[in-house]
Amino acid sequence: MPDVYIICEGPTEVRFVKNVLAPSLGSLGVFLHPVTIGSQRTRGGNVTFDRLYMNVRRQLYNNRKSYCTTLVDYYGLDSSFPGLEIASTTADLRAKARAVSEGFVTALRGTIEQEPLLRFIPYIQMHEFEALMFSDTVVFADAIGRPALQSGLAEIREKFETPEHIDDSSVTAPSKRILALFPGYEKPLMGETATKAIGLPKIRQQCPLFDRWLAKLETLPPLPA
Repeated sequence: MPDVYIICEGPTEVRFVKNVLAPSLGSLGVFLHPVTIGSQRTRGGNVTFDRLYMNVRRQLYNNRKSYCTTLVDYYGLDSSFPGLEIASTTADLRAKARAVSEGFVTALRGTIEQEPLLRFIPYIQMHEFEALMFSDTVVFADAIGRPALQSGLAEIREKFETPEHIDDSSVTAPSKRILALFPGYEKPLMGETATKAIGLPKIRQQCPLFDRWLAKLETLPPLPA
């Protein structure tokens, strides 16, 4: 029954892990523990390698019988983050994710020993958290009490291959698109409400990179006592 510490970019992701992901994976014997980068008041964005490195190292060495993973946004990474330069040369979403994850792990190898690093599962979201809610725009609009937004949300979703492709810049990120339609959108509370209503099966069906990450967590072997 493995324990997994998830280093989250901000409080919205912490709530999502605690109240949406943890119950689902807990039923499979995988126990998730969300932690925020820095203090609980830290907002998302400007994720530097040094900040993330210190958090990863702390979890791997302080919890030697547990796994560690990350839940941070590609567009929140500092411009000098390892692998980002290579990722910027391709438009393919999977190639971008692979470049950043591999660059991050390569940089960690210089200061973290092999055994702890074997317990690390890198995951850089190629989208802002709100992208997940475009997995079902009808349920999303109903869940936040704004059914009139269904057509506007659906129009956004139809322009992209998957919800994970929506975060194409910091100006047109999913949250910015939602706020343009609904200025009263409250990220942590409404995000949790919407993702619960949509449900993980539908989100995973629509978001293949997210699904692949959860599949890895679901199949982690127990660590020796």
